[in-house]
Amino acid sequence: MKIAIVTETYPPEINGVALTLQGFVCELAALGHEISLIRPHQDRPHTVPDNVREYLTPGIRLPRYTELRFGLPVRRRIRSIFRGNAIDAVYIATEGPLGWAALKESRRLGLPTLSGFHTRFDQYAAHYGIGFAERAVGGYLRRFHNACDGTLVPTRGLRDDLLAAGYQNVHVLERAVDVERFSPGYRSDELRREWGLDEHDLGVLYVGRVAAEKNLDLAIATYRHIEAQSRGRCRFIIVGDGPEAARVRSANPDFIMTGRRTGADLSAHYASGDMFVFPSLTDTFGNVVLESLASAVPVIAFDCAAAHDFIVNGENGFVAPPADQDAFMRNAAILGHLAVDLPDIRAAARHSVAHLRRSSVAMRLAEAFSSPPDEDAGRGGRAA
Repeated sequence: MKIAIVTETYPPEINGVALTLQGFVCELAALGHEISLIRPHQDRPHTVPDNVREYLTPGIRLPRYTELRFGLPVRRRIRSIFRGNAIDAVYIATEGPLGWAALKESRRLGLPTLSGFHTRFDQYAAHYGIGFAERAVGGYLRRFHNACDGTLVPTRGLRDDLLAAGYQNVHVLERAVDVERFSPGYRSDELRREWGLDEHDLGVLYVGRVAAEKNLDLAIATYRHIEAQSRGRCRFIIVGDGPEAARVRSANPDFIMTGRRTGADLSAHYASGDMFVFPSLTDTFGNVVLESLASAVPVIAFDCAAAHDFIVNGENGFVAPPADQDAFMRNAAILGHLAVDLPDIRAAARHSVAHLRRSSVAMRLAEAFSSPPDEDAGRGGRAA
C-alpha cells in the first residue's frame, strides 16, 4: 500500500508518540509498504528508511513545550502529496492544524483515514494552568476523531473511556516493544558504580518527560518513602528533561538527573536500575512501562493504561488503584524489597513482554484500513 502518515512529532524529538510513530514507519516500510511521512520541519536532521518519502512542512513552537512544533494547515501542499504519490490510505497521529488539514484533504479525496489517539491533551489542560479549557479541548478532540473512519487506541480501557465520552469507531491496536534494544544484557556494573550502587543496593528509576502532567511529586514522595524503609543504599535516577527539571534538581540535590539519553546509553540506564516508578495518570499508554519490563526491571504504576494490561501484582511489579497515592507508596516499598532480594521478579518482568513484536503491530495497522483490528489480538501479559 501507499500510506501517508501525518504527525506533528517525530524523532529526533524524544517522546512516546514520536518513538511510536517511528516504529510504525520503520516496520511498515520493512513490510514493503511505501510511506509518505508528513511532519513539521525540525532544527536537527533525521534519517528515514529508503522506501519512506519525507515531506517537511512549516511549523511553530508550542508554548511551554518548545521542543515540539504545531504544523501549519498547508492543505494545498498536502493535496499535492496525496495526489502525487497516489496515496491509498492516511494515518493521522496528531490533532493539530497539520492533522486537521490532512483530514480535510483525505475526506475531499475519499481516502480511507484512521487516526491514533496518542495524547490526553484534555487532561493536560489542568497541569498547564488552563483547566477551564478541559471541556473545550475534549470536544475538539472528539470532533476530530469522529470525522475519521476509525480511531486506534493502545488499550481496551482507553477504548471504553472514549466510547463512553461519545467517540465513535474506536478500536484497539496494541503496542509492542523492541526487546532487543531494551534488554537486561545492557545492565552495567560500571554505570551502577557511577550512581554509587553495588549489586545489593537499590536503584529506583524514572524515565520520561520531567513535567507536571507526569505526577512527579508523587514519584519523589514515593522514593523518599522507599529510602526511609531501605535496608541498604538506594538512589533515585531520573532520565529525561522538561520544564520541571530545574525545580526537581534544586529541591533534591541527592538525585541523579542524567538528562536525555538515547540509543545503547538509554538501554544501559534502563537495565541498570532495579525498579521503575511510573506515577502518571495522563498517559494513554506509557511505552516506558514496556521498555522497563523488557529491560528486566519491575514496575510500580497505577492500574491503568499499559500497566493494567501487563503488570501482575507481585510477579513482575505492582499496581495501585488509580489516584490512590497511599497504596502506590506502600506497594512501591514492597517492590523495593523484592527487587533486591528476589531475582525471579526481574526475570518475570522480561518474560511478560518478550513475546511482543512490532512487526505484528504494523501488519495489523495496515490491515485496519480495510477492517478494524482484532480486539483480542496480541493481548498483554496479564490477559495471557
